[in-house]
Amino acid sequence: MRGCLLLFLPALLCAADLKIDHATVAGRDLKKMQAALEAIGIPTVFGGPHANGVTEMALASFSDGSYLEAIAIQPTADSQAVDRHEWAQFLKEDAMPCAWAVQIKDLAADRRRLQAAGIAVSEPVRAGRQRPDGVRLEWETADVGAAVRGSFFPFFIHDFTPREHRAFPQGKPTTRDFKAVTRVVIGVRNLDTAIEQYRKAFELPPAIKQVDNEFGAQLAMVGSAPVIFAQPLKSGSWLDTRIEKFGEGPCAFILGATRPGRYRPASKSRWFGFDVSWFDPQKLGWRLGFESAQ
Repeated sequence: MRGCLLLFLPALLCAADLKIDHATVAGRDLKKMQAALEAIGIPTVFGGPHANGVTEMALASFSDGSYLEAIAIQPTADSQAVDRHEWAQFLKEDAMPCAWAVQIKDLAADRRRLQAAGIAVSEPVRAGRQRPDGVRLEWETADVGAAVRGSFFPFFIHDFTPREHRAFPQGKPTTRDFKAVTRVVIGVRNLDTAIEQYRKAFELPPAIKQVDNEFGAQLAMVGSAPVIFAQPLKSGSWLDTRIEKFGEGPCAFILGATRPGRYRPASKSRWFGFDVSWFDPQKLGWRLGFESAQ
């Protein structure tokens, strides 16, 4: 594993292995979600229905291969099947950050490492979808931890078909203005508990913390892991209300922008020495930011 002290910590994955595959926003109306992204300057393409018969998706893909996934209920989906979906609560909302996934090359080996560290990992489940052009995509996933798939911990995804067929349905990124999904902001009830769980699962150094009063959270960043934890500062705030309703999980995503000057942010934050520019959450319907790509 890249950068891991395997001699001393053979059971752990390390932060270098947390390569964001995609970040998911779920909602009721896919076209509405696409239109909202288009309105802030991020084009998407329809990716097709999932084989589960419940959901369909569109995506905005970036040059590093990561992408934003907008996922919604298929128009003809059975209501009972929707209720059984792991993201049913999110799919019935207008739109909100829901989950994130990391790329895994050897799912069996990484499952063993996390299980040895005391972290639950589900059995792999095979899935797929067919693109509108007829190209068939197949992959397997595994859930990490006991929470809803991809919420507190990312879920693992491993492709059987070429991954570029999944990320680049048009053979190229949908935009060159953004390089990657760089960070996932995870809303948590207790910052120290969240940090401890991530340090248990991955080889991570002690966290650094700061307060952002405008965002309404105490924040923590743990080494080079692509996550920022956010604990609400006040009861009844937007973040506290979200956690109470949906549990711990992604509350915002951050992109790496190659042309940040082309976009006019609604607000800005200074987090751990880097600037985050925020799109208007009222226009988009959820929180999405960008930083200058490295």
